[in-house]
Order: sequence, then structure tokens, then C-alpha cells
Amino acid sequence: MTYLELVNDVLIRLRETQVSTVTETPYSTLIGKFVNDAKRQIEDAYAWNVLGTTLAFNTVPGTYIYSMTGAGQKFQVMDAINSTANVGFTNIGFVEMNRLQNFSTAISGIPSQYTFDGVDGNGDTKVVLYARPDNVYTIQFALTVPQATLSSDSTSVLVPDVLVAQNAYARALVERGEDGGLASSEAYQLYRSMLSDYIALESTRYPENQEFVAI
Repeated sequence: MTYLELVNDVLIRLRETQVSTVTETPYSTLIGKFVNDAKRQIEDAYAWNVLGTTLAFNTVPGTYIYSMTGAGQKFQVMDAINSTANVGFTNIGFVEMNRLQNFSTAISGIPSQYTFDGVDGNGDTKVVLYARPDNVYTIQFALTVPQATLSSDSTSVLVPDVLVAQNAYARALVERGEDGGLASSEAYQLYRSMLSDYIALESTRYPENQEFVAI
């Protein structure tokens, strides 16, 4: 569903008049806020495949700090590789990386370790590589990145739209109070049950979500 369709879906459930644009009335604008709140909560609940993207950049010899351009700060790393050298990256702790970079002469070579450290001026997370690149390498991060806040009527939501609609409906019921329809607690419980079912269904397609390995 599009942003506008989601808002109208919630309005129908509330027995309210549909609108031609999300910001047409103060109430439809409020429902739009609930839709975005619901979208964000659902995105945070699971690493949805539909939110997957690959962020790639080329290293510059001697430069070991790079921005994760466009990834922002709320993302999950599924995998990280140096595709030029056919090396998989290991995510190490900040303290270990800080000591590798500062306790002795830093090694230049094929990057195979990384950690995140701070953000740039655009709000994107910065990644630190080790060894420091001695050549041009293509670094690829497989990420799960939340969709930007919905603002245009025609933007389609990426996560399951039925979950967004049900969650936003429950939020609207809390705001408005009981009026003889479905209770907000019942609506939210229904949403939680639907969310659980959707996650269970999607997780069957990815074996990494079905195994627990002792470390």
C-alpha cells in the first residue's frame, strides 16, 4: 500500500471519512504520524529481507575511515566482505581497533577487520578498517536499512502493509479512546499475533535465522 492508502485504510477502520491527501485534515495528518510510528516499530522488530541493500565503496590507499553513505545510524549488518581480495570481514570491538591503530605502527595491507566509530556531518555512521588499505579494494556491506519516513502520498511502504495498518489502528484507538468498537488492547494484541506470524514465515526462508551457535 501507499502512504495515502494506509492512512485511508486506518480511517475506514475508525469509521472516518477517507481523504485525498494525507495532510487534508488535522486528523488524517495525525493518522499519518501513527502510520510512520507503526512502520518504524515493525522495521525495528526484525531484519526484513525487503529492507536489504548492499553498500559498496572503494578504498583509497592509506585511508582507513569511511562513511557508510546513505545508511544512517539504524542499520543491521548481515555480512561484510572485501570482494577484491575475496576476504570476509570480522567485526571487532572499538577498544581492540583503537589499540591496533594507536599502540604500534599500524599495518598496511588487505583490510579484513572493521568497527564503527561515530558519524559524519550527514549523520551517516563511519567505519574504521584494519589493516589500513595498501591498495584499492572494493568493500561491500550487506545491510538491512530502514525505509525513510513516509511523506509523499504515493510512496509505498516496504514492510508488510497489513502490519502497519493494524499497528497504526491500535495507536489511533489509544488516542481516541474506546467508542464501542474494537478495544485498543485487543487491536494491539491482534497486531502482535500478526507480527509474530509474519516473522515466523519469513524466517523459514533464511537458515541463519534458525540456528544458534555457541561461541
